[in-house]
Parts: sequence; structure tokens; C-alpha cells
Amino acid sequence: MQKVIILSGPSGVGKNTLGDFLLQQFPELSYSVSATSRPIRKGEQDGVDYHFMNNEEFELKIKEDELLEWQEVYDGTYYGTLKEELDRINKLNKFPLLVIDVFGAINIMKNLKFKPLSIFIQAPGLDILEKRLRDRATDSEDKIQKRLEKASVEMHESAQFDLTIINDDLKQAQLQLQTVVDYFLKHPL
Repeated sequence: MQKVIILSGPSGVGKNTLGDFLLQQFPELSYSVSATSRPIRKGEQDGVDYHFMNNEEFELKIKEDELLEWQEVYDGTYYGTLKEELDRINKLNKFPLLVIDVFGAINIMKNLKFKPLSIFIQAPGLDILEKRLRDRATDSEDKIQKRLEKASVEMHESAQFDLTIINDDLKQAQLQLQTVVDYFLKHPL
């Protein structure tokens, strides 16, 4: 039985934090490591945080149809889901957990031959999102502004997902997520 869980939402809403929580709660899940052409950040590991590659390598993966979905998320920076990642997780007899960009998630929902559980994570407002982006201190001012512009567009896509969870209170968001995922994993589709 194939089951895939997709967590998506604008940058800074807490997707990775909630994804890490799910992995702790459900040993039958495995994180699908996304591919990116962005530079590796301090503390990140290739193959763990992302499959890091340059633009030429990424474009070759696109040309050779090795990606389930991909997006040029910011000018010259690609993100995507390698088909081989889902194969790797299947071989582990686990279910893939994809923590990905909103439009990448929508593309995956269109490309999969079965229905995934898709969950949109949303911040209570753009002001909170901006504070989170600034607090994590990983991006320039220009990048923060681009992420906020993109977030305002992405928030309108939540209706395409099975469920929206507002990550205002982390414990409450975790509880909601745990309940939904537990039901999804235990019941046939």
C-alpha cells in the first residue's frame, strides 16, 4: 500500500520543525531528502539535509526525467524531489514524508498515481512569518523580502491541500498533525 505525506507552506512557517516531530512520533515514516542547487549552509550535510548539486547537474536531472517535481524557486536556484528518493524509502518499507515548497507539493499531487495526504502549514500572519525569517538569520534582506512576496502568493494555495494547520502554537500544531497522520497511517485509503 502506497502512502505519502506532504508537508508544505511558505518559508519560515515551521515545516521542518513539524516534519522532525513527525519522524520522532512515527518510525514508519522516512524523510524524503530534497535536491537543491543552492549553496550548502553551515552545519548542513549533503544527502542528509539536501542532495546538493550545481545548476548544471540539476538541469541534467530535469532533462533525464529523474525528478518527480522541481521548481526554480528563486532566480537560478532549483529545488526538487528525486524519484530515486521515493524508491529508497520504499526499499526501507517505510512511508515517505516530503517537506517541500508549495508549488512543488501541488506538482507532486498532480504527478503521483495515488492520493497523498497533503498538509499546508501556515503562519498566523505575514508579520509573524517575517519575524521568524529574521530570527533564523540565514538570509539577506533581499532574500527575506523575496520569501515574504512568495509567501503572500503561496498562502492562497492552501485550498489545494487536504488540511491547513496554523502554526501559531507549536504544541497545538504538533497535536493536530499527530492526530491526522496517525489516522492516515492506520486506515486504508
